[in-house]
Amino acid sequence: MTVLITLQDGLARLPSGALAVAFSGGMDSSVLLHALARLPGARTRGLRAIHVNHGLHADSDRWAAHCRESAAALDVPLHIAAAQVDQGGSTGLEDAARRARFAAFAAALQPGEILALAQHRGDQAETVLLKLLRGAGPQGLGAMRGLRKHGNGYLWRPLLDVSRAMVFEYAQQNGLYWVDDPSNAQTHLSRNFLRHEIIPRLTQHWPHAEAALVHSATWLRAAADYIDAQSAAALAGLRGAEPATLDWRGWLALPDALRDPVLRSWLRECGLDEPAHFHVAELERQLLAAQDRTPCVAFEGTELRRLRDRLCAFRRDGTRCVPRPD
Repeated sequence: MTVLITLQDGLARLPSGALAVAFSGGMDSSVLLHALARLPGARTRGLRAIHVNHGLHADSDRWAAHCRESAAALDVPLHIAAAQVDQGGSTGLEDAARRARFAAFAAALQPGEILALAQHRGDQAETVLLKLLRGAGPQGLGAMRGLRKHGNGYLWRPLLDVSRAMVFEYAQQNGLYWVDDPSNAQTHLSRNFLRHEIIPRLTQHWPHAEAALVHSATWLRAAADYIDAQSAAALAGLRGAEPATLDWRGWLALPDALRDPVLRSWLRECGLDEPAHFHVAELERQLLAAQDRTPCVAFEGTELRRLRDRLCAFRRDGTRCVPRPD
């Protein structure tokens, strides 16, 4: 399907709410904003654009000015948000910028507002490979979802079934201008390495590799949804009368497929970072140790401790974490 038809179909299935576009000024988001601006179904939702200025590049302000001019030419209001990027974090600048960007989006969204992002089929295939190489389970290998909650609103990725070539064709046919972030060509970054070096070679041998990866992600999301439903039921039983803690013996008795997602769901509810797989394995090992010990597994800003028959989550400053209400 063409970009416009894909967007028309997607708009018809969205929940009610205002509509915004995450607008970096690059080719993909320029196509998304231009196409949505042509559709009455988007205009009637009060279409606007949101640009996040990370302030990490010498041209950041120039890119913001380009976005302002482009949005004005389409008669689309633009909100520019400044991202607060932690440049000293342990996960690297790329991940820190992504976290800051999505935090800025969450802060900018109005209740129920839907933020459209321009990731396409090529981006989805890259995400599947990245997750696979990092040892992800079904939740991770399901990659990006077409629609999910984010802050007060939703993230909507309507182009996940549209190829990069179709996005480029739309940009060419409509005479669009966009900015190029030079970091997108730096192949020492994992995603760029896959995009420029690996996926082109895969498609030379398997022409449908990209589509196959995306199709597999669809099946894995369905499996992940089932696991999530089972995990939610298991987590409810493990909380018992103390929702801020878990029955650690009951957690250890869960099937392998449920222990990891149950722990992650609980920590998300507590507003804490999720552990790496080796942290979960270490927690299991320590909980199985002698009963007179007090296991403690620490990662990022979180500590997990066994206190008698309960597993408790603490911030690294020693304060007990309490799950957020639904």
